[in-house]
Amino acid sequence: MLSRGLPNGAVPKLERPGPLRERVYEALLELITTRALRPGQHLVESELAGQLGVSRQPVREALQRLNTEGWVDLRPAQGAFVHEPTEEEADQLLTVRTLLEAEAARLAAAGTDAAGIAALEDLCAKGERAVLDDDVDGAVAANAEFHAKVMELAGNAVLSELAAQVDRRVRWYYTPVARQRGKQSWIEHRELIAAITAGDEHGATAVMRTHTEHTRRTYHDRERS
Repeated sequence: MLSRGLPNGAVPKLERPGPLRERVYEALLELITTRALRPGQHLVESELAGQLGVSRQPVREALQRLNTEGWVDLRPAQGAFVHEPTEEEADQLLTVRTLLEAEAARLAAAGTDAAGIAALEDLCAKGERAVLDDDVDGAVAANAEFHAKVMELAGNAVLSELAAQVDRRVRWYYTPVARQRGKQSWIEHRELIAAITAGDEHGATAVMRTHTEHTRRTYHDRERS
């Protein structure tokens, strides 16, 4: 696949403090996660360096790191390409996500206070507005914030650490089905809030498991829809 460079308006600003190589890595990872750089896309060091306003060295280092982490494939004599996830990879990741988030929902229902409930309601309203505005990026971001808040309310540091390891890949898989999931996803979020508010651990677990399974099935069915 030929390189298409970065889409118009997609070039991130590298103004945050910290080592340049880390900022370049984070910028490229965000572009991959949001699919501004699409699976299978050829990544040319010189083009990326020019668009990011840096030299080729930090771009090369970032691509090597992304390769190690499975986000980029380095092919001999061909260069770097955004990794194209297999159906099996997606299924394994989204299955693990279901296990982690179902337990987080149970723990949240067991001990969340009024402030936590209010935070979830605010995030849900944010996501609903994004859906109404057909703002896919906003809906994806709000979805990630909502699930992160549930994980925070669970109050289990080890569980949160494990969830953080899969969070970006979840966003990667969710982005292409966000519009298809649309309003229904946020109806399910409202059901989850109701269960957590009622302190219904069993109900919250069941709602979250069903919710994440819907996303998993939608991802696998996306090509046939």
